[in-house]
Amino acid sequence: MFGLSREGNAANVIVLFMNFIESVFEKLKRHPKRIVFPEGTEPRILQAAAQFVKRGLGTAILLGKAEDVHKAAAEVKVDLSHIGLIDPAHASDLPVFAERLEKLRHYRDLGKAQTLDILMKPTYFAAMMIQHGQADGLVGGASVYPGTLLRPLIQIVKPLPGSTSVSSCIIVEVPDESFGEKGVMVFADCAVIPEPTVDQLAFIAVQTGLICRQLTGIRPRIALLSFSSKGSAKMPATERIAAATALAKQKADTEKLDLEIDGELQADTALLSDPAERKAVDAGLVAGRANVLIFPDLNSGNIAVKMVKHLAKARTYGQCLIGLSKPCAHVSRAASVDDILGVAAIIGLQAIEYRKIYKTDGAE
Repeated sequence: MFGLSREGNAANVIVLFMNFIESVFEKLKRHPKRIVFPEGTEPRILQAAAQFVKRGLGTAILLGKAEDVHKAAAEVKVDLSHIGLIDPAHASDLPVFAERLEKLRHYRDLGKAQTLDILMKPTYFAAMMIQHGQADGLVGGASVYPGTLLRPLIQIVKPLPGSTSVSSCIIVEVPDESFGEKGVMVFADCAVIPEPTVDQLAFIAVQTGLICRQLTGIRPRIALLSFSSKGSAKMPATERIAAATALAKQKADTEKLDLEIDGELQADTALLSDPAERKAVDAGLVAGRANVLIFPDLNSGNIAVKMVKHLAKARTYGQCLIGLSKPCAHVSRAASVDDILGVAAIIGLQAIEYRKIYKTDGAE
């Protein structure tokens, strides 16, 4: 489905960008997936889960105390008859999950009682579900702080080969189709790592490129951003981006990945051809045409995505987590029902060929 040639399939690309998220829905309908939502009593999660099922995208699984979930669903008029519901405290998998959790490094000395208490928390139970194949993807974060969701995922879900940390990316669709690919771009990292190292930036760049390729079928044109373009300012901060660019290119070449990578580039140089030409940046496939933007730190990435969302009226779908062997997402506490639905569909689409794309066997 995602293995387009370098030139791509022009007809598919035209259809794809008529409406990005609708194209995701259409693809997922052909291969429905199981998405677990740890926050079963959150009204927006309930409504998004209902839409996920109604659209034929797959199975939605809510976690929480059964009476609390039913009460919350009634308040927002959501019918739970076609939605899965698991109360971790009474789940048949609880004893099995407890035995498995006790074998993990972070939980070996806790004892059975404390291990069971931990697993009764929906975020931990959901992490065990996704790691052990009880769901294809996980979406959470609408009503909890990032650490509440990320901690169990990082400790329980196996990392991707070569990953030393978890980061994130977000899909951005702006009304002005002259940017990115008909208005669609991917930004990273905008939510997790405050000051990524050279190795982390390179890993983020490559993995975000793979996600872009998978979701759009378009050859990724990845720009590592800075306040300098190609050495126009020489200092440690810009040299770090240049080093990360070189390492990302090396990783892509070694793994024979069809990714175009360039840096360090200023934002206007990455997005617009005229500034790239005026600043005498070497002609290439990235400068002026980037569809993947890698930010130097969390401050710049988080600020940028929120400004684009509100000032440019962009649609945003994320954060999709990078570095885990299973597809997971952490949505913003400000996310709307449509945002959550879109992210769930993207996570489902990632699950279709996750093992193949990321060269992981999915072993537990």
